[in-house]
Amino acid sequence: MTRRGIQYTSSPLLASRTPVWRSKFVVGAIALGFTGLVARAAYIQVVANDFFQRQGEVRFARTIDLPANRGRILDRNGLILGSSVPAPSIWAIPEDVELEKGQLAQLAKLLEMPAADLSKKLDDEDKSFVWIKRQVDADVAKKISDLNIKGIYQRKEYKRQYPEGESAAHIVGFTNVEDNGQEGVELMFNKELLGRPGMRHVIKDRLGRAVEDVGEVVQPVAGRDLQLSIDSKIQFFAYQKLRDSVLSNKAKAGSVVVLDAITGEVLALANYPSYTPDKRQNLTGAQLRNRALTDTFEPGSVMKPFTVGLALETGRVKPSTIIDTAPGSVTITGATIHDSHPHGALTVEQVIQVSSNVGTTKIAMQMPASEMWQTFSQAGFGQKPQIEFPGAVSGRLRPYKSWRPIEQATISYGYGMSASLFQMVRSYTVFSHGGNIIPATLLKTSEPAVGVPVFSEQTAAKIRHMLQMAAGPGGTGPKAQTIGYSVGGKSGTAYKQVGKGYGTDGNRKYRSWFVGMAPIDQPRVIVGVMLDEPSNGKYFGGDVAAPVFSETVQQTLRMLGVQPDMAVRPQIQADAVEESF
Repeated sequence: MTRRGIQYTSSPLLASRTPVWRSKFVVGAIALGFTGLVARAAYIQVVANDFFQRQGEVRFARTIDLPANRGRILDRNGLILGSSVPAPSIWAIPEDVELEKGQLAQLAKLLEMPAADLSKKLDDEDKSFVWIKRQVDADVAKKISDLNIKGIYQRKEYKRQYPEGESAAHIVGFTNVEDNGQEGVELMFNKELLGRPGMRHVIKDRLGRAVEDVGEVVQPVAGRDLQLSIDSKIQFFAYQKLRDSVLSNKAKAGSVVVLDAITGEVLALANYPSYTPDKRQNLTGAQLRNRALTDTFEPGSVMKPFTVGLALETGRVKPSTIIDTAPGSVTITGATIHDSHPHGALTVEQVIQVSSNVGTTKIAMQMPASEMWQTFSQAGFGQKPQIEFPGAVSGRLRPYKSWRPIEQATISYGYGMSASLFQMVRSYTVFSHGGNIIPATLLKTSEPAVGVPVFSEQTAAKIRHMLQMAAGPGGTGPKAQTIGYSVGGKSGTAYKQVGKGYGTDGNRKYRSWFVGMAPIDQPRVIVGVMLDEPSNGKYFGGDVAAPVFSETVQQTLRMLGVQPDMAVRPQIQADAVEESF
């Protein structure tokens, strides 16, 4: 058998001659491609190395924020008013989520949200991150973790708790989901309470799990604890009594302020209606408003002691000076001012005791408007209170040069100007602190406050005696009397503006209040109570606000350990003398 030889040259392709330029072109193309690769490698490794390094790290390296524990808010005795507790937040990578049968319903039940809403969040595969629910309870977070659902993760966070609930809501305020203060002390001292978050650089696997730390871990710094002047027991009691009075008198709202007459510390500040700070669903503006600081109104008869005090200080009158208030009215430049009923001849002391508008007007018209304006300004009216709290307002006290005679007359008994309840309470430190007005504070302090002189100590003592008469039998506020403690104070009842006026007899609305102090010779506390639009048949401050004052004063002095200065026996509470408007 013979082999047949293969004649390769017989193939027309192999036999054809290849042009030289083609081989050179191929070699050149390979060299050019190699040069391009070398240039690209040099660009990546040398020129743009930082950029590509960062891009690589983005795909496996993460910076995890380590939240700081927000500082606690404490009352003066160290009891907690606001604190943070662990509250993990649930998040997901939708494209990675793998749910087994029934797990969607289980997860939705644990999160207390409709399964349809949860499914909608998880169905969006275009998102690499989505919040499922912020700040869930720790036990709920553990149950979710036990489900072991791929693509569902947790982040360590904190949420605030407020043990005193609605009684202290307007003081402590609240934070948002990002742990930033939104109202009250939480807002005012947000920077101090917030602390400084830390961070941790880690390498994560494809499932998002941290597998290795990179570099040094920066530990979070907890926020600073804040101790307030508030006494939580006094706060709770005052709130309860205010709430009961608002409801029983069918009032629109109410406020109460308790001030330490020696240090200027706010021992209690409450408003009704209120809210629960950590449960704010369906919260309304009426609940949120801190009326004691933000609402201003014409203070009415509460201003009379300042007018009389100025007249005493300048020697124009004495406590025994007779003022003829007959026939119960006085006309100033065509406008007539009335008392609730004629009183005839009154001493200056009795003018305060029975709250005579006519008597106060006749005293005021003996003095220049400039002196009255200066005294009222020194007492804090028309000026924003310097207190560590957002939203405090200045009220209104017009410059004396614009006062007409009738306006000087009405301002002398509290009409034609405006003030907040907090301003009124603080102004009475003039009478409790030897004639000096002292600054108020929400922070605990142990030092007696340093005041600014308004009246002499002698004048302040005389006014305190008149306030004691006003709160006793024959005065406008006998229901302010307490068991075991002497008290003094001034009731007030003012018309609320309805449109451009004060309404008519059929549709008039009132604000009623009482501001006073105890014990009267050496005052330890000043308490102010205000009810807005009482509508259950009574509206005089001596009838609706004075009883709240009485109960709050008595309980506060007992809690502070103040010894009774009177025989401990029930006080006979006579009917209040009707106040003049």
